Amino acid sequence: MSNTQNASHDPAESNRDDRSADAVTQTTAGESQEETQTEWTDYEFRGEPKLSVDDLDVYYGDERALQGITMDIPENSVTALIGPSGCGKSTFLRCLNRMNDRIKSASVDGSVELEGEEIYQDGLDLVTLRKRVGMVFQSPNPFPKTIRDNISYGPRKHGDIETGLLARLLGDDSGEREEKLVERCLKQAALWEEVSDRLDDNALGLSGGQQQRLCIARCLAVDPEVILMDEPASALDPIATAKIEDLIEELAEEYTVVVVTHNMQQAARISDQTAVFLTGGELVEFDDTDKIFENPESQRVEDYVTGKFG
Repeated sequence: MSNTQNASHDPAESNRDDRSADAVTQTTAGESQEETQTEWTDYEFRGEPKLSVDDLDVYYGDERALQGITMDIPENSVTALIGPSGCGKSTFLRCLNRMNDRIKSASVDGSVELEGEEIYQDGLDLVTLRKRVGMVFQSPNPFPKTIRDNISYGPRKHGDIETGLLARLLGDDSGEREEKLVERCLKQAALWEEVSDRLDDNALGLSGGQQQRLCIARCLAVDPEVILMDEPASALDPIATAKIEDLIEELAEEYTVVVVTHNMQQAARISDQTAVFLTGGELVEFDDTDKIFENPESQRVEDYVTGKFG
């Protein structure tokens, strides 16, 4: 369906020996030119995909940001998106819950399905979509409200405190349900022990790492199925980064996580599978993370993960 909306390894062990040397020529940017093979991005896994992307193109005005992206993303796992700056990783991430709709110059052509439902169909409820597919941004952006209100704001606005899962399971009044929701989400975000005694403090008083975990808890409060993360630890110190990485791995037990990162070591640590985007918004390779970092099919991917360019 098409829709339009505004770690290194020994190269000797590679299985690419039969490729002609003439097929690879060096560019001034240090990136080789080669013809991407369809099988390099045809990632096979058990079960049905949570998200299916087919022949996705994105333009900003006349500039093409993504070209012909086709990939299936498995549920209850961490998918890392890596590649040099400007290769379209964040643009692709925003396509998964139609955040690019907010950019006037952006046009999207192709298909993105969430459990078989086309998200670019006319008349789709974007509020419902973004509850199902939540987003955590690069810089922490807590509301200038209390810690408690940051968590309960979304469910309260959508009526989920009264009608959501907790309301159905528990016989408590709305205040008690809200307290339990706040506690549950903060525990899921590994923040409860640090803030349980100051829930009425302004969230802007938290450290950067705590603010980012609060934003993750806020995302969890509306009960999403997919969590998109755009370099969630890039502005944090190493200790806070480690906490975010541990949290991402834990979240994958219940949610489908897609994360953009410039840190290849981070991708190797936290993800189950990795997609590599390179120059021109092209998806070059998508496979198990170990395969991408230890024995990639593409020469360009090998050059990128071994630091020869990017």
